[in-house]
Amino acid sequence: MKRKTNQMGDGSFIDAITIAIRDLKQPKVSEVSPVPRHVRIDGKTCLITGANSGLGKAAAAELARRGANMILACRPGHTKTCDEIKTLSGSENVEMMEVDLSDLRSVHRLCDSLSDRNIKIDIAVLNAGLMPKKATKTPQGYEAMFAVHFLSNRIMVDRWLKDGVISPFSQAGKTPRIIFVSSEAHRSSHTIDFDRFGEITDYGLMDGFKHYGISKLILCMFATELSRRLNTGSETEVAVHSMCPGGVATNLSRGTPSILKPVVNPLLRYFFQSPEEAIGPVIYLCCAEEAGTDTGIYLHLMQQKSVSPTALDEENGTRLWEASEPLVANSRE
Repeated sequence: MKRKTNQMGDGSFIDAITIAIRDLKQPKVSEVSPVPRHVRIDGKTCLITGANSGLGKAAAAELARRGANMILACRPGHTKTCDEIKTLSGSENVEMMEVDLSDLRSVHRLCDSLSDRNIKIDIAVLNAGLMPKKATKTPQGYEAMFAVHFLSNRIMVDRWLKDGVISPFSQAGKTPRIIFVSSEAHRSSHTIDFDRFGEITDYGLMDGFKHYGISKLILCMFATELSRRLNTGSETEVAVHSMCPGGVATNLSRGTPSILKPVVNPLLRYFFQSPEEAIGPVIYLCCAEEAGTDTGIYLHLMQQKSVSPTALDEENGTRLWEASEPLVANSRE
């Protein structure tokens, strides 16, 4: 299938910085309103991946403050994060569950543990992300961004639905929500090679953002297709949303070469939002009443818009689903 290729953003990490700064300065349209601080989600079980730093940590603290029972799904080595979230939120209903999303065996262990403990997730925020300076192979032989941004999420959602960890339900206030933290970078690369889907492609620093964009395109396409498949009737049974927080000064740039970090890190702090400033769209999709009765919302900052035409295309969604099914089926091997 031939597709038009949009060159916007293809290239280096500097391109990513430039685009994000531009987005923050653009006039805002189709705004959604921030969720007032008094709105609570008491008793809701909320799982956030990548909650040990940046956007995930800030969102976890705010959701815990609003009454959620928080599960922090983080890479090993972040045991102090749980106590930090408790202190920040004033809530004791916070626990840590370790998972390495680049290792599918670890992903399945997390799913097994959730199922064995009969945990029911009301809100899942699939936030974890990375941007390595070169192609990195996971234990199962996948490229790291492909595994972390898409395949691990595909496997978790598949397991949660089959195991009853997430149960479709159309009653107001009880509909589960799945929120994918994506990026406007999904508009920067419009080509997915489904014939080589899942195969690792070598790349270096100059092509890193291009492949980041491709992985986020796949994620947006998956979110759109998942929303279609879970909500075939007139009522929303699982609210599936995606979002881009805009430029955020996080540790996503940890793969930046050492020689550039003295320049890049101050730029991030100066031009980009802090994680605490950037969590508005996450909180809206987790807490706003209308985000629980609708599905398929995409927010960029606090602006509601459509995902790219490539991500929205139903034929592409079907191809993605079919191409990833064997990867899911073989993920325990």
